[in-house]
Amino acid sequence: MSAITVAALSLLCMLALIWAGMHVAVALGLISFIGVWLIRGDPAIAANLLAQASQDAIASHIFGVVPLFVLTGLLVARADVGKDAFEVANQLLRRVRGGLGIATVASNAVFAAITGISIASAAVFTRVAVPQMLRFGYQPRFAVGVVAGSSVLGMLIPPSLLMILYGFLSNQSVGDLFTAGIVPGLLLALAYATGIVLMATFWPHTVYAARAEAADADAENLLTPAAMAAKLLPSIALIATVLGGLYAGYFTATEAGAVGAALALLIALVRRKLTFKALWDVLTETGHVTVSVSFLIICASIYTRMLAMSGLPQFLVEHMAQMGLGPTGFLLLYVAIVIALGMVIDSSSILLIVLPLMLPIAEQFGMNLIWFGVVTVVAVEIGLLTPPFGLSVYVIKSTLREPSIALGEIFRGTLPFTLMMLAVLLVLIFVPQLSLLLLKTPGG
Repeated sequence: MSAITVAALSLLCMLALIWAGMHVAVALGLISFIGVWLIRGDPAIAANLLAQASQDAIASHIFGVVPLFVLTGLLVARADVGKDAFEVANQLLRRVRGGLGIATVASNAVFAAITGISIASAAVFTRVAVPQMLRFGYQPRFAVGVVAGSSVLGMLIPPSLLMILYGFLSNQSVGDLFTAGIVPGLLLALAYATGIVLMATFWPHTVYAARAEAADADAENLLTPAAMAAKLLPSIALIATVLGGLYAGYFTATEAGAVGAALALLIALVRRKLTFKALWDVLTETGHVTVSVSFLIICASIYTRMLAMSGLPQFLVEHMAQMGLGPTGFLLLYVAIVIALGMVIDSSSILLIVLPLMLPIAEQFGMNLIWFGVVTVVAVEIGLLTPPFGLSVYVIKSTLREPSIALGEIFRGTLPFTLMMLAVLLVLIFVPQLSLLLLKTPGG
């Protein structure tokens, strides 16, 4: 059996194992070990590669960015920063058609700029926004759809765990990836807001449960300007300090994570939202997430080395060149594969499986890998909304306090937002400058 055949079969076996329920890191490590054994014919070589990758993969201090941003996100969620952003956005947009939906998108964008975790956004705003929208006469399908759709902003607007993972796998600057995600993230949020206004204006039955359009805020409970400023101050402070410092060059990505975690801890303590038990729970969850991500990166490193040893990436490059696929054709095919994988496996798994194969091809075509990363993250995030896997949808269902809203209803509610994401993805593919706009050295 040739080395290329072994590598190709390893992909199929890996997908089967993940679909059967095996943890993706275990599947990556096991398949890579067996693959190297078959290619080299010696289990000792495979064992040595496994040991070396475990030592080398996460030896750099840059990996400190993972626990720091995870800790920041968990502390911010504990301090009710997302809830406050929603209340302010709701009041400011109460006279706009579909105002509560737009408020959910706006507050999710703010929350995303602090946390970087889509699943956290989905859980927080299912509790905060869905009950409010149902109370004011919105369609249940629309209410859960807008929460699911806007939750993906958590992986696009920096900081983003997916961008951190992409940066490690592609050997690109995490800071540059964060910066490149700002404009596409805001563009997606704007597309969502515009889409909601159009739906509420031309197809009101898709937004409102009753013919009479409901008011979008309690007139009796309006916040004063001072109260709104007080509620927004923590969000503004975190965004300005972390992203402002990162973009201005005062912090590296790791240092920005440390500053964000310290500031989030201070906010939670000042608001008296953090008991000793709550702090312990946050630290424990941070540890669990960090170990999980680190294990993924180690096993992905082994998998990448196995593929390089097999020669499969070079074979694919040569085959695509013979097919006459140009950069655009390759990119559209790549995006289609990523979206299809998103229907059956989770976001991190997709990156770990496809990037070792596709990055050499992207480099061969001379693509900017920062822009390629933004396109990849948007394509991967579409998978959070599509059946049958749709992780964000399952998180919403498990968090929802309305048992009458079925899983299929949530998936149907996400459809307009999935289509909006696809439209934004096409814009990002054909206008790369949008992703590179804020970089100091575009194209580098």
